[in-house]
Amino acid sequence: MKAKRITAAIKHPALTLLGLSLLTACSVSTPKSDAPPSASPATYAKADWKALPAVSDSDLQAGFSAWRSACPRLKSDATWAPTCAAAANIANTPTAIRQFLQDHLEVYSLRAGGHRADGLITGYYEPVYSGTLTRTARTPVPVYGVPTDMVSVQLDELYPELNGKRLRGRVDGRVLRPYDDAAKISAKGVNAPVLAWLSNPMDLQFLQIQGSGRIRLDDGRQLRIAYADQNGHPYRPIGRWLVAQGELKKEDVTMDAIRAWADAHPQRVTELLASNPSYVFFTKGPDGDEGPRGSLNVPLTAGYSVAVDRTVVPLGSLLWLSTTRPDGSPVVRPVAAQDTGGAIAGEVRADLYWGTGDAAGKLAGDMKQKGNLWLLWPKGAALPHTPVGG
Repeated sequence: MKAKRITAAIKHPALTLLGLSLLTACSVSTPKSDAPPSASPATYAKADWKALPAVSDSDLQAGFSAWRSACPRLKSDATWAPTCAAAANIANTPTAIRQFLQDHLEVYSLRAGGHRADGLITGYYEPVYSGTLTRTARTPVPVYGVPTDMVSVQLDELYPELNGKRLRGRVDGRVLRPYDDAAKISAKGVNAPVLAWLSNPMDLQFLQIQGSGRIRLDDGRQLRIAYADQNGHPYRPIGRWLVAQGELKKEDVTMDAIRAWADAHPQRVTELLASNPSYVFFTKGPDGDEGPRGSLNVPLTAGYSVAVDRTVVPLGSLLWLSTTRPDGSPVVRPVAAQDTGGAIAGEVRADLYWGTGDAAGKLAGDMKQKGNLWLLWPKGAALPHTPVGG
């Protein structure tokens, strides 16, 4: 989802991704797109169950339910399918869940370079912006679907070592050329369906960073949109450009700060947006009140779904998270790895989905916290990479 996100993923639907995604190139998070490889080898330090920080019964139940909700998508996953099958009939009680986890899973502390256990936890959300289904003088900014002339090439069909990597482009005669960057798309448009129209180009940029969202129509209805594809250009955070221009200090970059700068400098918004060549295309999302769908194609659960670097943590995995909210209050709970994000890369790295609307957006946008992660991995299953001694 992806599109995940200032500290707030997508490939998808997060990501991923705001304060930090406005400063660092990682969602889904692209905002929720194909995650890049980690800068250093992932490490997994074997740990005891007693090493996990204590969690409340309600958080335990909610996190377990969020993880189990994705089990129908993991039926063909050799690692997680047996554990999911065993979890199907487990009662949603703290005692039953704790016993199940200890019977079926092992604990590994995620470690970054230098064997560091501390990492970065950010947040993302599903924004809601006002818009229309037809273009008006008030709403001139299109929300595009996938262009009809964009070609996607799955590289791992020929090169298995490039698993999950794609090229996007346009066929010119017999040559596949890079697709238009964001500046050209914004200036000239593309041959694509328009799902909705927004009033502010910054709304579209933040929508692309998050990877999904809702358009509030004049009659009160809400149109849900989700990540569909991306133009193939690298994601470059607009917050980083503002820092490079001397317009903001690195520590001051938040979604609100970027929005305020854009409002105060409308003549430079085009220049700001052109600094990020990535462009996300959308599709209509499902109706209803369930969360947006992440990269695993299951509805995200507010507070208990995370976007991760899937080169470190395979989608569908269960994690134990220990961090804080921006106000310092603790967040300790099991969370489900159900999304990826262009700004989410690294061993001890997660983007926590906070829900829909302004309150969730404020929390996600301010969240840039130190945290620790433990991978709860099926007993007897091969780890994604080589573990280190704990």
